[in-house]
Amino acid sequence: MPQETHIVVTWCINAGRFLCAAPAACGRFLRNTSGATAVLFAILFPVLVLGMGLGTEAGYQYMSQRKLQHAADVAAHAAGARLRAGDEKVDIDAAALHVAIQSGYLGGAGDIVVNIPPKSGQFTDDENSVEVILPLTQPRYFSALVSSDPVNMRGRAVARITESGSVACILALSRNSPRAITVSGSTSVALEGCDIASNSSAPDALYMSGNGATLDVNCAYVVGEANTTAGLNTVCEEVQTFAPVVRDPYADLVEPSAEGACQDSNQGSNNSATTITAVETHPSGVKSMRFCSGLNLRGDVTFAPGLYIIEGGDFTVNNGTVTSTDENILDGEGVTFYLAPNARIRLASNSTLNFAAPTTGPFAGIAFFGSRSATGVTHRMNGTSGSSLQGALYMPASEVEFSGNTKLTTGCTQVIGYKVTFTGNSDLRSDCSNLGTRQIKTKEVVRVVE
Repeated sequence: MPQETHIVVTWCINAGRFLCAAPAACGRFLRNTSGATAVLFAILFPVLVLGMGLGTEAGYQYMSQRKLQHAADVAAHAAGARLRAGDEKVDIDAAALHVAIQSGYLGGAGDIVVNIPPKSGQFTDDENSVEVILPLTQPRYFSALVSSDPVNMRGRAVARITESGSVACILALSRNSPRAITVSGSTSVALEGCDIASNSSAPDALYMSGNGATLDVNCAYVVGEANTTAGLNTVCEEVQTFAPVVRDPYADLVEPSAEGACQDSNQGSNNSATTITAVETHPSGVKSMRFCSGLNLRGDVTFAPGLYIIEGGDFTVNNGTVTSTDENILDGEGVTFYLAPNARIRLASNSTLNFAAPTTGPFAGIAFFGSRSATGVTHRMNGTSGSSLQGALYMPASEVEFSGNTKLTTGCTQVIGYKVTFTGNSDLRSDCSNLGTRQIKTKEVVRVVE
């Protein structure tokens, strides 16, 4: 044994003998418990650390869930705003994803779920609502000691478009055209019981000029700004600039196909009354008649209920009265004129129109339907004070121009065009109840409801 070790062992033995030789000292040694706390702490320390870790992790997961729900709320609101604007589903999805990511969502395009209408909850199948679901998988930390499964979270929100009760009878759909709605010259436009709306973001989206131009309307809504004169008279306090886009109520309406045998483009006689009856059955299920080289009407002409397809030329009316049969309208049937991309309306100032759209069927509420491909086309309405149009003049890709003494004061008239121009005296009404038309809703509000 090394000398150093021998000395230490001998010292320890002698010290023990000394302690044992002193019973009091030996008893105190045996009863000493001052190290028990250290032993207990050593045993409980891992448990305390685990508890603190689990609490911290629970707080973190709770905060993550709150952030996820916030992202779902703002994403649903963004999707609702795009739905209100009439955007396509792909654009609504993109808006929801963009806003969710900007709000801290860590998922991607393959994770987010956007349902129009919602598939669950109180607003299931509500076409004015959009549901956004944000799934998220979080890893476990301390809780991995308990379970190896990841933490699955979900944020869900529903936004709904609520109506204000305000409706328009004139809507310009262009998103950026200057003077999308124009009232000029000595024009006097009186819109009874309705608003006027322009979806253009231009600084002169609503444009008025001329000392004699007047516009009487409940209220005017423009996405951009307005350039008006003292001739503007509104029930609301002022033009509502930077307003939300107004939805096209007929955006989902299927455009009719140009089918059927071609009929003579010249119809009617200045010396006698003429009745035109659609006899073929269109794929849409309604009776139809097709004019492949335009349609020129003379004298007094009456159209039986049905779809009248005009292509390859102008739709003109000269020196006469054109009507649709009243007795069939009472049965819920009426007349729709479809203008193909290569057709235009050219109505003379000496023509009197008395058209009524069907109140039921695939083209309910539509008196004139212009092709969505007819860009760069201008349809000119130049009627007389005795005219009546019950239904919508729907030209989503074309400009509609009212000139002369156009007064459509009987029943319901809606005008929806890419651009709308008034250059003559025009008087329109908007009492469209029970006539099959769809409301042009203004001042709609998006709210998160779930």
